[in-house]
Amino acid sequence: MDTYDPSSAAYKKARRQYLKTTKNRTKDLDAEWTPFRAAEKRYKARFPPPDLGHVLDLTSATCDAETLASDQSFYCNGVEIKLLNTNESTSSGVGKAFAVPSVPGLVILPSFVSPQDQRRLVRWALRDHARHPNETNLDAHYILPDEGLWNAHLSSDARLVRTRACTPESSDTEYRNTGPRQLISNIPADPANFLSMLHSPKPPPAPSPTVLPASSTALISKLRWANIGWSYHWGSKQYDFSKGKGRVDNEIGAICKRAVSSVNWEDVFGQSDEEGWGDEHWRSWHEAYEPDAGIVNYYQIKDTLMAHVDRSEVCATSPLVSISLGNAAIFLIGGLTRDVEPTAILLRSGDVVIMSGPACRRAYHGVPRILEDTLPDHFSLKLDGEGFSSWTPYELYMRTTRININVRQVFPKGFDPGLQVER
Repeated sequence: MDTYDPSSAAYKKARRQYLKTTKNRTKDLDAEWTPFRAAEKRYKARFPPPDLGHVLDLTSATCDAETLASDQSFYCNGVEIKLLNTNESTSSGVGKAFAVPSVPGLVILPSFVSPQDQRRLVRWALRDHARHPNETNLDAHYILPDEGLWNAHLSSDARLVRTRACTPESSDTEYRNTGPRQLISNIPADPANFLSMLHSPKPPPAPSPTVLPASSTALISKLRWANIGWSYHWGSKQYDFSKGKGRVDNEIGAICKRAVSSVNWEDVFGQSDEEGWGDEHWRSWHEAYEPDAGIVNYYQIKDTLMAHVDRSEVCATSPLVSISLGNAAIFLIGGLTRDVEPTAILLRSGDVVIMSGPACRRAYHGVPRILEDTLPDHFSLKLDGEGFSSWTPYELYMRTTRININVRQVFPKGFDPGLQVER
């Protein structure tokens, strides 16, 4: 990357911007940062470019046969990891699974999704999923085309997408309070408080009165997320079950179930006496794991996802499965507070991360950096049986994009929420 070359224009520009923005900064400002915040700042910084020497990169890690066969923990990029036994080979033929002992329940499956499947998932995320009835971040402000934003973009439809604030029906809707965004610290969901959360008000976000009509092509770069399964209400950080359950794509569900089934969970939790499991138990995941909610994130190169904790699922231990597509990213995961030093992990296209168990599912995590120019070659090559011209728009979009598909199970096994199943 050019930002690591002191003679490059990108490096010099980043240095000028850094000196300008830090000229009046208090010298001891960073002393007030938590360890997680300090890590976010370090990896997010454009200058000096972050040192990736302590970022766990399992895809490029090399280990001798004796180490791999020892069934012992070892260190990679300064991070302790453990090779797990797997129950089946992956579609890409790699078949390795790693645990990170410092974060109990965190499992990484490098290159789990094959190059051809990665391209198929990108098509699905853009062409098939980011459209009605699946909510996106743009639906609050725009009346999106029935055929979906991506398909309208491909058709070179010159018509402008109308804004929601300008439609008559918007004046009759009761919206969430407008004004500056406020931080929301939601109470962790559990079976005991489920009914109160179910009936708490969840008004829709108010459409922005300042956005202007725009073309589908212009809006594609503003797409940031699309909902999967149960509808997530961002204003309360709770699920809005009144909307019913959306569909979880069969292929997405199958990949996530295969990832969970491929792990020997005895290796992960067999020696653990960790509390907080409730009625859920890892021994049942091979048969009982059933993802029913999730989100597709569409990151552009300069986007970040700041430290947060997932507290919305009634089941606080069941696996959350995350699939990375496109440009690589730095993923940070720490502990139950921001005061825990996070582990930095490099996630490449095709990697799968599983967050499971009470400690890992309630751990702070985030994505402070998407790495430029890290799109794998298989996103720009012609594959057998695929029309290259039809793939070109996807390849152009993915040059500056990372797509993350993550799904989870909202309810624990045996819990009956008494809700309508499909909408």
